Amino acid sequence: FGLEKPGRSGGFPNMACVGDFNVLSSSIPATKVELSVSCRNLLDRDTFSKSDPICVLYTQAIGNKEWREFGRTEVIDNTLNPDFVRKFIMDYFFEERENLRFDFYDVDSKSPNLSKHDFLGQMFCTLGEIVGSQGSRLQKAIVGIPGKKCGTVIVTAEELGCCRDSVLMQFCANKLDKKDFFGKSDPFLVFYRSNEDGSFTICHKTEVVKNTLNPVWQAFKISVRALCNGDYDRTIKVEVYDWDRDGSHDFIGEFTTSYRELSRGQSQFNVINPKKKGKKKKYVNSGTVTLLSFLIETEVSFLDYIKGGTQINFTVAIDFTASNGNPSQPTSLHYMNPYQLNAYGMALKAVGEIIQDYDSDKMFPALGFGARLPPDGRVSHEFALNGNPQNPYCHGIDGVMEAYYRSLKSVQLYGPTNFAPVINHVARYAASVKDGSQYFVLLIVTDGVISDMAQTKESIVNASRLPMSIIIVGVGPAEFDAMEELDGDVVRISSRGKFAERDIVQFVPFRDYIDRSGNHVLSMARLAKDVLAEIPEQFLSYMRVRGIKPSPAPPPYTPPIHVLQTQI
Repeated sequence: FGLEKPGRSGGFPNMACVGDFNVLSSSIPATKVELSVSCRNLLDRDTFSKSDPICVLYTQAIGNKEWREFGRTEVIDNTLNPDFVRKFIMDYFFEERENLRFDFYDVDSKSPNLSKHDFLGQMFCTLGEIVGSQGSRLQKAIVGIPGKKCGTVIVTAEELGCCRDSVLMQFCANKLDKKDFFGKSDPFLVFYRSNEDGSFTICHKTEVVKNTLNPVWQAFKISVRALCNGDYDRTIKVEVYDWDRDGSHDFIGEFTTSYRELSRGQSQFNVINPKKKGKKKKYVNSGTVTLLSFLIETEVSFLDYIKGGTQINFTVAIDFTASNGNPSQPTSLHYMNPYQLNAYGMALKAVGEIIQDYDSDKMFPALGFGARLPPDGRVSHEFALNGNPQNPYCHGIDGVMEAYYRSLKSVQLYGPTNFAPVINHVARYAASVKDGSQYFVLLIVTDGVISDMAQTKESIVNASRLPMSIIIVGVGPAEFDAMEELDGDVVRISSRGKFAERDIVQFVPFRDYIDRSGNHVLSMARLAKDVLAEIPEQFLSYMRVRGIKPSPAPPPYTPPIHVLQTQI
């Protein structure tokens, strides 16, 4: 991780390997987060002194569930309350579930083999759980040694700022060397960032300013990642050329700087031509380049809002219409198979398990539509799955699943298939908190045969002004043309001549994800990835349009250390 290994960790390889290429995360990561690990009150395994702890992080492959070592911290001698210096830097995707395991050992020798050291316990969590905790700071008990209190671990996630800072710069030059026989020079600048191995990669070219030795170039914007890979002290090389029509541009000279130097307002640079410098004793420079302005712009990210306390509220709506087929028959989409989840159950679980990490109370309203309810058989298009209209909340995704199966046993599948009532149900809540503190996601699972298309379109157009997104998962063999139309990816949805302010609907057909080989784990991970991938952008588009900035993160809480200790 670019840090020297402090302490006694000489024998430990830094095993933060890239791991096998993962089909699922072949997209470019939205962002990188840095995880910091601290422990309090670890087990003491050393007789004469305190433990010498190390933390080892494992990630889990999605398909075969195999744990792979991701990396290790340094060893800190003689403490039960370590604050590890070495960080873990991980790619973060909102739409993926990244299972993590932190193992702790008391290091007794130089051997990198973990079985040679005393196990101090472990902690399991997901990356989403850390990020979704208050202030992106998760505190959890260390477990794994029966009958012993193993202490607690605190993991904090910090989004790497360099991922989203960009900088707006403008340069001019004075008295550049004249290179053209008839006129003055036609200068342009080329910027390079240096790589770890000392080589250079081009990252920006300015425009050409014709026929002048004192050019002023236009301001340009470049991401800090592209300019210096986020390393503020890394060399940036700038070359000055005289443009020639035939492409054989003449080299005027060069200078080097760094992001840190530029940001501190170092403004004038001597353009040096090494060949000339070698030949002429009195050579001073081939002109100067001046930095006129330097402005850092930070894009606010989805994680800034989550860290500032914005809650994602998740609501589920399930299609209980007769077109799904009788739940007691194996051909039904609602078939209650005692041995495996039906399509509805699988879709609920896949999406819900990821979203629940961002909802602090884990209480989800679960609604049904299109059924006749006991005792009088009235048809309802927004009923509580748990049978309690005053409080339709279920605890966790497991609670939602339980209420879904209970409803199947008590209601009668009927019709018609109306979406508007459940959309309006969530919209009423979303309309009451428009300050950016909450965002609502409605998951509709349906067989896709919709009866109230006009009303649904109107509900969606109205909801597009509210802090909410709608995910529709279509199950079964039907043609989903109507659902594709609601998705609005091809043509923005409209109602009575009014267009939706933002695209808030994402539709996917469940059948595209059924894995022929029967590996539901991988196919459900793909389903969740596709339906959730658009949520952060939809979320940000609402906040941008409304001019809502993220709240500052709450101050970090550090649990007290019982004994003051010096740490190396």
